[in-house]
Amino acid sequence: MSQSTGADRRGSVIQENVAGWGDIARLLRGGDNGALVPVVMPRNSRRNTWTVLLWFGLLALLAGVMMTVSGSQSDNVVGETAWSALAVPTYALGAITLLLGALWWWRSSIVEIEQGTTGVLTKYGAVVGELDPGRHYLWHPWSRVEFVVDTSTEIPYSAPVVACPTRENVPLTSIEFFLKFRITDAVLFVRTIGASNFDLVLSNSVQDAIRQRSRQISTERAYDLRGSDVADMQELLNRQLARYGVRLTGCNIPDVQLPVQYRQHLATRERVAKEKVAYEQEWELTRKRRIDNLLMDIERSKKTRDAKIVEVNAALNQARKDVAQMLEEQETEAQRVRFEIETRGRAGLTAAENEAKAQRRLATSYRDNRAVLQYELAQRRLDVGAALAQGAPRPFVVDTEGSSGDTSALTTLLTAQLLPRLGAGGGQSADAVRALSGRASRARQQGGELLGEDEE
Repeated sequence: MSQSTGADRRGSVIQENVAGWGDIARLLRGGDNGALVPVVMPRNSRRNTWTVLLWFGLLALLAGVMMTVSGSQSDNVVGETAWSALAVPTYALGAITLLLGALWWWRSSIVEIEQGTTGVLTKYGAVVGELDPGRHYLWHPWSRVEFVVDTSTEIPYSAPVVACPTRENVPLTSIEFFLKFRITDAVLFVRTIGASNFDLVLSNSVQDAIRQRSRQISTERAYDLRGSDVADMQELLNRQLARYGVRLTGCNIPDVQLPVQYRQHLATRERVAKEKVAYEQEWELTRKRRIDNLLMDIERSKKTRDAKIVEVNAALNQARKDVAQMLEEQETEAQRVRFEIETRGRAGLTAAENEAKAQRRLATSYRDNRAVLQYELAQRRLDVGAALAQGAPRPFVVDTEGSSGDTSALTTLLTAQLLPRLGAGGGQSADAVRALSGRASRARQQGGELLGEDEE
């Protein structure tokens, strides 16, 4: 049953419906008249009529047994036959009734849970467990599937929040908040809150979270909420909804609506901003045009400067060429002078070397002449010695004490007479010796002079 139809406010509505097993899939997937239906209470199609058939069959069998016992105890053959005839159809009726009751019991115990949903199993009205998708058999007569909960689909939910004040206490017209949630614990969800109550709780939780967020921003930046990061809000809502077995899988703020006056104010600001942008663009074009003109002037100046630089470089190259030519001529003249000086020096050096060689040869010849003179001097010395040896007085030994013992006076007289003659011969020898000595002195003097010149 729905507690809110969604006609009194915009946004999503969550409700739970009662429907037959054939409409459960349609309601869980498509909702009911625009409302979200995550929980469906299936109509109880199980009837205990099959128990009447079972009891009737048991009674029929019991009656057949009693008829058979009565027939066996009867003394009358007709009575026994009558009881036996009545017992056979009674047995047949009891057996057929029991079979029909068993088939009815088997058929009514089959429960099929849709894929992606979870069934909440109750017994005597108490929740005893969950049923996974597939076919199940509820043999207990008072077991039933009380709820079928969609636990696999991410259910989208839109919650608009109106009159949200900003930091400046300006109420925003509305803030659209979109989220997706999934029921994680079906038993906890249906036992704790239920779908209709969860709609109210979720709407209030979203409004509180949105109002806290809007209080944190200024009015000028209200549009920044669009597509902003709301991970903290999602975490806060998950903490609040975890007790109900619900988890948010995503959320965002798709739209923010400002008050009319403030929108007009923003429109004026946008118009002024656009005019500012237009003026800035116009000024940018003017600035670029002026910059282009300045760049063209700069380029012309650069070209003029480059032309002058070329002229100066040409003049500088010509001057360098002239200087190089003059330096080459001066270097040529210097080389010529150097060659002349070197030629003169080499000639003087050659002449000096030749003169030195001549002096060396002359000295060599003087040295050779000195050896010759020394040889001649030595030869002359030998001649003088020989001449002196020839003219030297000869000693005479007069042996007066000879073995003959001749010491007569005659002998002494003869000796005395011969001594003067020997002395005259010795004078000539002395003259010859003096002449040779003079020649030897002159030869020695000439040799000393030659040696002095050689040393010089």
